[in-house]
Amino acid sequence: MRIICLPFARLRAWAITTATAVTTATAMPAQAQNTLPQLGKNSTAEVIAAMTLEEKANLVVGNGFYIPGANFPGMNSAQLNEAQKKVPGASGVTRGVPRLGIPPIVVTDGPAGVHVFNTGKGRVYYATAWPVGTLLASSWDTALVRRVGVAFGSEAKEYGVDIILGPGLNIHRNPLGGRNFEYYSEDPLITGNIAAALVNGIQSNGVGTSIKHFAANNQETDRNSVNTVVSERALREIYLKGFEIAVKQAQPWTVMTSYNLINGVYTSERPDLVTTILKNEWGFKGFVMTDWFGGKDPVAQMKAGNNLLMPGTADQVKKIVDAVKGGQLDEKALDRNVEGILNIVLQSGTFKADKYSDQPDLTKDAQIAREAADESMVLLKNNNNTLPIAANSHIALFGINAFNLIAGGTGSGDVNRLYTVSLAEGLFHAGLMEDGALYTAYNEYIAQENAKHPKKGFFEEFMNPTPPIQEYPIAPDMITRQAAIADIAIISIGRNSGEGTDRKVSEFYLGETEKQLIANVAAAFHAKNKKVIVVLNIAGVTDVTQWEDNADAVLLAWQPGLEGGNAIADILSGKVNPSGKLATTFPVHYDDVPSAKNFPGKEFPEKATTGMLGMKAIPAEVTYEEGIYVGYRYYNTFGVKPAYPFGYGLSYTTFGYSDLKLSSPTFTNTISASITVTNTGKVAGKEVVQLYLTAPVHKLDKPAEELRAFAKTSLLKPGESQTLTFTLTPADLASYNTTASAWIADAGKYTVKIGASSDDIDIKQTATFNLAKDIVAEKDEKTLTPQTPFTELKPVKK
Repeated sequence: MRIICLPFARLRAWAITTATAVTTATAMPAQAQNTLPQLGKNSTAEVIAAMTLEEKANLVVGNGFYIPGANFPGMNSAQLNEAQKKVPGASGVTRGVPRLGIPPIVVTDGPAGVHVFNTGKGRVYYATAWPVGTLLASSWDTALVRRVGVAFGSEAKEYGVDIILGPGLNIHRNPLGGRNFEYYSEDPLITGNIAAALVNGIQSNGVGTSIKHFAANNQETDRNSVNTVVSERALREIYLKGFEIAVKQAQPWTVMTSYNLINGVYTSERPDLVTTILKNEWGFKGFVMTDWFGGKDPVAQMKAGNNLLMPGTADQVKKIVDAVKGGQLDEKALDRNVEGILNIVLQSGTFKADKYSDQPDLTKDAQIAREAADESMVLLKNNNNTLPIAANSHIALFGINAFNLIAGGTGSGDVNRLYTVSLAEGLFHAGLMEDGALYTAYNEYIAQENAKHPKKGFFEEFMNPTPPIQEYPIAPDMITRQAAIADIAIISIGRNSGEGTDRKVSEFYLGETEKQLIANVAAAFHAKNKKVIVVLNIAGVTDVTQWEDNADAVLLAWQPGLEGGNAIADILSGKVNPSGKLATTFPVHYDDVPSAKNFPGKEFPEKATTGMLGMKAIPAEVTYEEGIYVGYRYYNTFGVKPAYPFGYGLSYTTFGYSDLKLSSPTFTNTISASITVTNTGKVAGKEVVQLYLTAPVHKLDKPAEELRAFAKTSLLKPGESQTLTFTLTPADLASYNTTASAWIADAGKYTVKIGASSDDIDIKQTATFNLAKDIVAEKDEKTLTPQTPFTELKPVKK
C-alpha cells in the first residue's frame, strides 16, 4: 500500500466525496436496534439479510484514510471517524453498520513495523523498526521469524490495530526493484515459509495480516498501469508459490491484490486469480482487499471476489449499488464479499473489545530486533580470519553511513522509531575504540548536508523525498594518518530505496567517491599490513566485484532495523557468530541478471489516459521472458557465475556434512533424507542446511536444481553434531505442466543435493532415487493465460 501523491485540488474533491459516503453509511434506520440481528449473536447470513443494499455496498468500500500535513475539508482531525482517531496514522478503516452490531476495523502499514505517526491523542507514537524482509529471510530460521512476528503483533495489538498490511511476498525478480527490501527472496520456498512464520507470529496475538502484493508486482515503475505478461507456468512455480505456501501454512486474515495487470487484466478484477486459485484451489478463508486505489472497475472487482476496495470512494459505492439495481451485478456475489469481511470482523480486536494500552514494550522488542539482525547478517568474505576484531582494537571508521545508519526503506515500509543505533555507536557499545577526529569530521559534514534540506512534514516528504547525502570526499592525508594510528579500518556503504521508484542501473554500482574511498583506505592500511572491512547497509543487491579485492572482509547487514549498529558490532566483535545465508543472488554484473533486458519494460505514452482523479496514466508492459529462470535457477542452469551464490554465507567456524541417507532408493508416496552436520571448528555456531533437487528432463525443461527444503541447526559447540531429516512429497518433485494444467512429477532419476549454498562447490553430499512412473501431484484449472504467445528463455538441449 502507498499513500498516493495526489494534487491538492483533486485530493480535496476526493475527501469531500468520501465524507459524503460516510454519512450515508452511518445513517440509522428508525427500527429499534434490539429487534435486529446482531453480528456475533446471530448468523452472518441473518445479519446480511437484514442489511440494505446501500449498507452492503458501503461495507465493501473503505472509509478513507488520513494524511498528516494534508488538512483538507473532510480530512482534518475534527472530521475523522472514531476508528481513525483510535490509531493515529492508520492507513485505512472499514465502515461499520452500528444498528447490526458491525464495527469498523482499522488497518495499518507496514511490513517492517507498525506504521503509526508521531502525533495523535496529545502524545508521540513510536514502534519497533524490525530488520527488513530480505534480512529476516537471510536467517533461514522460521522459529526466529515467528518470534519477531509475535512481538510485532503484540505492538499492533497494544496500539489498537486490527490488521497489519504486510508482509510483502513478491519475488526479487530484478535487483533494481525499489521495494525488494520489503520482500524476502528470489526463491518462493524461502519466501513462503518465512512469510508464514511471520504471519503465524503476528496472528497469535489476535491481530490479522494482509499478505501482499498479489501478484507479480515486481517493480515500482508504472506500477499502477503496467501489464505483466507472464506464462502460467512461471506464475505458478515462481510468483504465486510463495503466496500459496503462506496461505496454506498460516491462513492470513486478508490478502492484498496488487496494482498491476496480469496478462491484460487488473489483478483485483481477475476471478481466476482471486477466486479460482486463491479461494478455491488454495482454500483461503479470509477476505481480499485492493491496494490503495488499485484497479479501475469496482463492479468487476466485486465479481472477481475482491471483497474490499481500499481506501474507498463514494463513486465506488454508487457504481456497486447501481450495478445491482441494473442487473449487472448479482446481489449474491455482493453478499459473498460482505460475508468474507464479516467473518474477519468477528475475529478482530475491535469486535471483541480487546483492551489496548498505546504503550507496547518497545524495550523488550528492541532486544528481539537486535537478536533477529544478529542471526541474519551474511558474512560474504573473511580472508585470513580478519574477523572477528580483537578486543580493545583501535578502529578507523569511514563512510557517512557509519554515522548515519539506514534502518529500513522508505514509503509504507518505513517506521516511526524512537532511535536508530549507528555503527559508530554500536562499536562504542562493544568497547572498540574509534578515532575522535574522524568522528567529528563525518558528523560535521552530515550536519552541514542536512542543513541544506530543512525537515519536512510527512506528507511533504512523501511528495518530494529529500535526496540522500553524497559520500564525504575525505582527504587522503587524513586516511594516511589513520593508517598509522589505527589497528583496522571499517568502511560502511549505505544504499536506500523505497516505494514508488525503482533503483537505476547506476545505483547498482558504487559511486566514484565511494570506490575511491575504498581504494585509498585499502592502499594506506595494506601498506601498513593492516586489514580493511567493508559493511554493506543496503536495500537491494549491489555490485561487489569492482571493489571487493580491496577488502579483507565484507559483512552484508542489509537494513537491520533500529538496533542495527549494535547488531553489526555484535558480528564484527565476535560476540555473535554470523549464520545468515543469502536469500538472493549477487551477480558479477547487472547485465548478467536474466531480467536485465526487460526491466522495467516499455511505456506507451501515446496511449496515455486520464486515470484516478484526473491524473495521467501511461500504459506500460513488461514481459517475463526469463520464465521460471529467476535467480539461481538461471545462473546454475545457464552456467553464469555469480559474485556470491544463493544460499551462501560464511561463519567463524567450519562445518562437516556426513552420512546422507535416503529412506528408500525409490519414491512412492514420500521419501526422507537425513544428514549429519558437525561443527568442525573452534567456536560455537549455527549452520543453514539446504536441500536442492535435480529432476529428470522429459516433457518440460527444468532448472539444474531447485531448493526443496532447508533447516537451521541449533547452536553447535565445537565437535557437536546434529542430524536433520527432510521429507519430500510428490509436490516437491513436480513441475507445472501448462498443457495438462497439472503439477506432474516425471518418472526417472532424481538427485538430492545437500550443502551450504546452491553452488556446486558448496554441495557436500548427494544421493539419488528413482520414480517409476509419472505422478500427477495436483490438477488445476486453466487460468491466467497470456493474451498473445511469447518466447520464453529455455536452456539448450544437450
